[in-house]
Amino acid sequence: MSSKDTARIVGPETVRMLELGHPWVVADAYTRKWPAGTSGQSVELCDSEGRFLATALLDPGERIVARVLERRRIQLDRSWLTGRLKRAIELRSLHADLNDSTAYRLVNAEGDGLPGLTVDRYADYLMLQIYCAAWRPHLKLVTQILQELLSPLGIYEKSRPQKTRELEAVSDSKNYGRLLAGKAAPQRLEARENGLTFLVTLEQGLNSGLFLDQRRNRRDLMGRVKGKRLLNLFSYTGAFSVAAAAAGAAEVTSVDASAGYTDWARDNFSANRINPKQHEFIVGDCLAVLGKLAQGGKRYDIILMDPPSFSTTAKSRFTTRGGTSDLVAAALPLLTDNGLLIASSNHQKVDVAEYLKELRRGALQAACDLRVISLLGQPEDFPYPVTFPEGRYLKYAICVKSGCVAERCNR
Repeated sequence: MSSKDTARIVGPETVRMLELGHPWVVADAYTRKWPAGTSGQSVELCDSEGRFLATALLDPGERIVARVLERRRIQLDRSWLTGRLKRAIELRSLHADLNDSTAYRLVNAEGDGLPGLTVDRYADYLMLQIYCAAWRPHLKLVTQILQELLSPLGIYEKSRPQKTRELEAVSDSKNYGRLLAGKAAPQRLEARENGLTFLVTLEQGLNSGLFLDQRRNRRDLMGRVKGKRLLNLFSYTGAFSVAAAAAGAAEVTSVDASAGYTDWARDNFSANRINPKQHEFIVGDCLAVLGKLAQGGKRYDIILMDPPSFSTTAKSRFTTRGGTSDLVAAALPLLTDNGLLIASSNHQKVDVAEYLKELRRGALQAACDLRVISLLGQPEDFPYPVTFPEGRYLKYAICVKSGCVAERCNR
């Protein structure tokens, strides 16, 4: 196929974004005039004068209609893919702190020059996820190269269905993972993180049971919790709770709306020889539970909240925008003076400045002083280009409560 057949003209706004290094072409009036193409086809992006801009992966019919692979002419073949995957693996060996961890990200999509594709390691297994259909025709080749480079016991693909919000209610039990190569993993596979053992699944559910982008933040928490009382909201499968208990927290209370995830959290405690009966697990809506805990006079030295960007329970619906401030306001009365509020969000469309405004609204609503002492993000195995601000999605704010206005007025 000649370069003329693969050329796609982009508009002046897209030209500007590409020249600034952004890897996406968003559908617009110009892309709607493109000749028909197939998903996964390599195309050359050009301006209206025919000047070459980049080689991209075509994904017709989607909002992101093309993703940049290189800013030079290349062939998406075995040689090119091998080079990209080797480069990603080398970055982890050189710059990621993976001591005593066998669960981490090997390929982080745009951050490793493979936009729309991620590869995670869990012990001796790999899990691929494709975030655009354009990688589907290349999946077999990617799998073969990973087998050659890393010799895993098995390679899985976990699909990313659209409209995941509608699927959350059934996602605990449905299998979204399938074995691409090698032998099947146990239904609950043991993987290591920061010297701790976590049970993950490569087949069931939308997620594996362990969010790898919080590895460094869990290690940070382990240095803060000895002898402290921790309340972990939206505790999921209890990774933060296990980290805290293992590091000597006096008391860990885990709250999640899912009974299934709560049972999984207990299993994670047991996998690390920590008696779950020595800690508290509460199944319920986090806002409602906060109200009950406050009525019961409970107090904590550290409150951690890491909610999903969107969730629905029988009694309430949570979204990062607006919902975060209500959570903060409800949590602060339960926090001791000089205690830590740790608030985290992975919502890509809420940037750091906007997220801090949510924390401010919550602090003002509770009439409390709240100071940020540390603002962290994702670890080294989740790199992102400086030209792709969307890649810096994880916000992890460690804040100190230094007293409430109402308390000072009553003294």
